[in-house]
Amino acid sequence: MAKSPSRPRGLFKVSNADALPAGLAFIQLALVFLLYAAWPHLRWGPRLGWVGLYAFSVGWNLNSVAHNFIHNPFFRSERLNRLMSLIITLALVSPQTMYRYIHLKHHAGNADRPDAKGQTIDPLSIYQYGAEGKPEPLLSYVFLQFFRDDDPFELARRIGEKRPREARQALFEFWAIVAVYGALLVFGAFAGRWTFVPLIVAGSYLGQCVSNLCGYYEHLGGNPDKPIAWGVSTYEPLYNWVFLYNGYHAEHHYRPKTHWTQMTALHRQIAEEQRREGVTVIGPAHFLGFLDRRTWSIPTAKRAKASDRPRLDKAA
Repeated sequence: MAKSPSRPRGLFKVSNADALPAGLAFIQLALVFLLYAAWPHLRWGPRLGWVGLYAFSVGWNLNSVAHNFIHNPFFRSERLNRLMSLIITLALVSPQTMYRYIHLKHHAGNADRPDAKGQTIDPLSIYQYGAEGKPEPLLSYVFLQFFRDDDPFELARRIGEKRPREARQALFEFWAIVAVYGALLVFGAFAGRWTFVPLIVAGSYLGQCVSNLCGYYEHLGGNPDKPIAWGVSTYEPLYNWVFLYNGYHAEHHYRPKTHWTQMTALHRQIAEEQRREGVTVIGPAHFLGFLDRRTWSIPTAKRAKASDRPRLDKAA
């Protein structure tokens, strides 16, 4: 197992390096408000361009900042962690605590195949809406997965079955989104900014699609029956620097509590075992996985199957 980073004595719980993702989340939120302020002064071309960049930043955050915050909360203080969760929530227009619940379910199932009843533990499994043991097609997974989650109130209820405090935090984050972006919509109606909120919400959805695109290639070619091969890795340097070593995805599923600064060390320790067990590695970033010829030969279902499966039906 990779050696844990030395624990700081000050503000940060695991590593002072977490000042970087924490700061980046704050900057992302500040840029959203800056875009709101500049909105009336921009033409439609720049507006749509900035919303496109925002959408990509949502996908980036979900797979770097928000993702690492789930597994290793940044701060020693619970109050600061709740504040960090709120900042991420408002930056993404998506409740971080609800994302945490779904993501931990993802790790409970590790892209498992459906059981005899056609159900998966992992609500994000690429096999959930596949057929004949094959993953579902790329496009349906990318664009429909967002709509397969429960509504916020049902998610909060499920969280509250075991963790009432987290459920309250999840609902607080949801209502914070409604309040903040609702206020921006109302005030924007009198200041030439009424189109800002609908487009940011659309950008948030497209960012979720970018995250789904990453998730698809993080597991297409993985082996749900081998813990060391649950994920698919890419060691493309720029992608890993920008996405906080999310490319080391087989390593992450094998040791999910390993801090992002220690992923390369973990890889070195288990590389030989990974080779023996046939861990899949692709060349480009996960969101460009379709460019890797090795992914073309992996059979997928011809179409996504319909399902009446209850959402997130197994306890976290």
